[in-house]
Amino acid sequence: MDLPVMPPVKPMLAKPVKGIPRGELSYEPKWDGFRSIIFRDGDEVEIGSRNEKPMTRYFPELVEAIKANLPERCAIDGEIVVIGESGDRLDFEVLQQRIHPAASRVNMLSEKTPARFVAFDLLALGDDDFTERPFSERRTALLAALADAKAPIHITPATTDYDTAGQWFEHFEGAGLDGLIAKPLDGLYVPDKRTMFKVKPERTADCVVAGYRLHKSGPDRIGSLLLGLYNSDGTLASVGVIGAFPLERRKELFVEMQELVTTFDDHPWAWAKQEEGTRTPRNAEGSRWQAGKDLSFTPLRPERVVEVRYDHMEGVRFRHTAQFVRWRPDRTPESCTYEQLEEPVKFDLADVLTSATS
Repeated sequence: MDLPVMPPVKPMLAKPVKGIPRGELSYEPKWDGFRSIIFRDGDEVEIGSRNEKPMTRYFPELVEAIKANLPERCAIDGEIVVIGESGDRLDFEVLQQRIHPAASRVNMLSEKTPARFVAFDLLALGDDDFTERPFSERRTALLAALADAKAPIHITPATTDYDTAGQWFEHFEGAGLDGLIAKPLDGLYVPDKRTMFKVKPERTADCVVAGYRLHKSGPDRIGSLLLGLYNSDGTLASVGVIGAFPLERRKELFVEMQELVTTFDDHPWAWAKQEEGTRTPRNAEGSRWQAGKDLSFTPLRPERVVEVRYDHMEGVRFRHTAQFVRWRPDRTPESCTYEQLEEPVKFDLADVLTSATS
């Protein structure tokens, strides 16, 4: 492979901001998938990842699509996504399952849950390095380079209109997207630097604290608190965790939680009574990126209620780690149900993928 920009390259990043920023910016949906830079030199294709490890072997269907749709020599930044069974929204959990060591399963999944690539930046084209050119020029060149591309290769919608960006932020979440990205029109492509902006939805929910995991810094410090919500049938479901606490607060929390420690025999998650080091709340499968991570936890009587901030749901769980807001001694655990969660407006993903671009 011989390109003006060679792998591996760490992708340019975005820093979180509250509210949609104004200015000389281009706004795009924030795709919920695997960030990837595609490198193609003729028949040579490499699918890079955010951690610089190639993902080429996991997506054979994309390799063929890249050869059929991308320019002969290029480096293009984008996101690998998978559409769920419903056909109208992204499914990150299904995408995660595509990372598998067995070639036979990789090939099977490439047919059963085929991936798509959504392009949103251009690093190189032919012999030209575009990383030193402003984003407005890179965007124009990207549109021209992929003008004839067909699914599963797409170009992300983009707009410079603030009001349109606001509408996207309100509606696109219903298609499984993850907020907005705002890019300075005069910005250069700077690998591994947070020169863009990201805006994500923020909501709050009152959850039951049902367990804790220890922190790596010591056996007397809380690493994370496990959260639950009650289903309509009265069972407590695992919904996620909170874990960003100062070190001293981790010690205080450990002391506070001891009076609630119980056994799995007297816990709503009694099914989790397994060998030490392997028990984990249902629907909280270990990450394929962190194989061997200890997911054991200490059960607590589900009596304390905490208000948390979250962005959106992935199935019945918070998509990302929730953030602590405050304790809610005024709320009963039984009142913490899924009914309190705000449902995003339904929006067909096909309408996003075919939206007008600029």
